[in-house]
Amino acid sequence: MKNDHDAFGHEIHDHFLGSNNCEVIERDDGYLDVSDRIGAYFTEYDEWLPHQKKAIRLARGRVLDIGCGAGRHAIHLQRQGLDVTGIDQSPLAVSVCRKRGLCHAVACPVTRIPAGLGPFDTILLLGNNFGLLENEKRGRWLLGRFHALTTDRARIIAESMDPHLSKDPIHVSYRKRNRSKGRMPGQIRIRVRYRERATPWFDYLLVSQKEMTRIVKSTGWRITRFIESKGPFYIAVIEKKP
Repeated sequence: MKNDHDAFGHEIHDHFLGSNNCEVIERDDGYLDVSDRIGAYFTEYDEWLPHQKKAIRLARGRVLDIGCGAGRHAIHLQRQGLDVTGIDQSPLAVSVCRKRGLCHAVACPVTRIPAGLGPFDTILLLGNNFGLLENEKRGRWLLGRFHALTTDRARIIAESMDPHLSKDPIHVSYRKRNRSKGRMPGQIRIRVRYRERATPWFDYLLVSQKEMTRIVKSTGWRITRFIESKGPFYIAVIEKKP
């Protein structure tokens, strides 16, 4: 990713250096989600939600943290003695991970993970990063790629949120528009804005548990359990089929 497009990396890097800043997520219908939650990318285990704490304990063996951001999950597991590699499309985010002590961090998109990094026993898609699958077709293709990158006992720990639970008229309208275009209801097109920078537009997929089950079906993986939260977020434990 070019430096001028790395809005996410710059907000992470500036926060790491001590700046108080906001994150802006722009959706392609003009909707803006503005928050001061950049610090959430740096939270320690004690600050995580109960469903996230429960899920991270299921990581084992060699771990690949996809969309590692500032490294909160990867660094926690490294401290627990696991061999962890973090990847992120943002070069600046990867740089922050290294500065924070993550031994193995690679700047690359999820579609171009080098085969030589594996094999892995656990893949993390936490922080809502099941969304990186973007859509149903690409999602199945990526799950196939993950299958080739992992050992026979591998598992994926993936977080998402059910978009259907929101009754906000602007989100209901967006889901209807998606359906009319043949897209999944929770398939949002967004970009990250920070100061004068903006990432390229990209799709991000939010799914219900039923929709996730359909995507995973016939990919060599199976969902063995869901870990619920008190809100719309949940985590799926996805195991490689024998």
